[in-house]
Amino acid sequence: MLDKIVIANRGEIALRILRACRELGIRTVAVHSTVDRDLKHVRLADESVCIGPAPSAQSYLNIPAIISAAEVTDAQAIHPGYGFLSENADFAEQVERSGFIFIGPRPDTIRLMGDKVSAIRAMKEAGVPCVPGSDGPLGDDPDRNLELGRKIGYPVIIKAAGGGGGRGMRVVHTEANLLSAISLTQAEALAAFSNGMVYMEKFLEHPRHVEFQVLADGEGNAIHLGERDCSMQRRHQKVVEEAHAPGITPELRAKMGARCGEACAKIGYRGAGTFEFLYQDGEFYFIEMNTRVQVEHPVTEMITGVDIVKEQLHIAAGLGLSYKQSDIKITGHAVECRINAEDPRSFMPSPGTIQQFHSPGGPGIRWDSQIYNGYRVPPNYDSMIGKLIAYGSDRATAMARMRGALSEIVVDGIKTNIPLHQDI
Repeated sequence: MLDKIVIANRGEIALRILRACRELGIRTVAVHSTVDRDLKHVRLADESVCIGPAPSAQSYLNIPAIISAAEVTDAQAIHPGYGFLSENADFAEQVERSGFIFIGPRPDTIRLMGDKVSAIRAMKEAGVPCVPGSDGPLGDDPDRNLELGRKIGYPVIIKAAGGGGGRGMRVVHTEANLLSAISLTQAEALAAFSNGMVYMEKFLEHPRHVEFQVLADGEGNAIHLGERDCSMQRRHQKVVEEAHAPGITPELRAKMGARCGEACAKIGYRGAGTFEFLYQDGEFYFIEMNTRVQVEHPVTEMITGVDIVKEQLHIAAGLGLSYKQSDIKITGHAVECRINAEDPRSFMPSPGTIQQFHSPGGPGIRWDSQIYNGYRVPPNYDSMIGKLIAYGSDRATAMARMRGALSEIVVDGIKTNIPLHQDI
């Protein structure tokens, strides 16, 4: 097993990684910005290193500073968590060139799956069903683009090849608007992602967002941990997630999970990953693969009993998978609510000091969070302050426990989206 790792992230995921490391006897180095010196995981880590001021570009996105922190503390590996540099192939490459282990996929895999066009091409070759589309980037020939739109059938959606997080997308309902939409999306993609490449897909009007969790050892062995439904979203950002996905039969789960595992083997995938699909009328359509641990991984952990972060560490240490597919049993149901420091109706961020905090409890309740009484939520980062997870023997029990937990939690001093979750 690894001896010491750098946790190159902040907030609840950094604390989650630290706890997994403690169970495995791995020493931890917390890197932090100047405003994050009082984060819970920074206080609990074996060592901590300040890597820069509050702006993430000067701290959590500062590749030389993070690698330097690993060097001065004699760490072996770096865990990127999610967000920030977790899907940055250049970061993974520099980590490995500097002699450290990157706890995640190989750089070339991140690069392959980070470009949506190449990812779709790779999935088609692996036999994974994809949304009907342009089968490649859109060129500058307006006649060809119009012909593609007619062939696919309206409505269509124009997507940035390097996009993510719900950005770089534009729905087109009529041919008259297609060319201007392509130009606008190309300009936005170039400005946001330094990559103006876009592609076209059929726009599914009433899909669900269903994703499959996978683990692979990079040596051709892979398993899946079932699926999650993440359809409850605001501006393409997930709000509530649950596992397993309602209405997905065990037979369909086994079929799609096997395809995802085969695709992992084909591309030499290593670590934890998620295949994201649109699901409509009984059919799955691949949209992208996330090459990291997901925010919503706890719902999968609750129904399978598999610690996904510990598996990441196990694989990174070269110890392979701890499970075979036949070991994975899906039991019960789990729901996760993302608790954000924001106005529940206007969604405006609400940074500030938490004057009183009380966590919920009871059977089947899990609370993943970095907050405590007196913790100051900074204005510099994502507004999520915690994840509330409820598990039950069935969906109705999980929902009932979630309602109870939402009524128990107290976060005074700032606004949160807890009322929104109660309405949902």
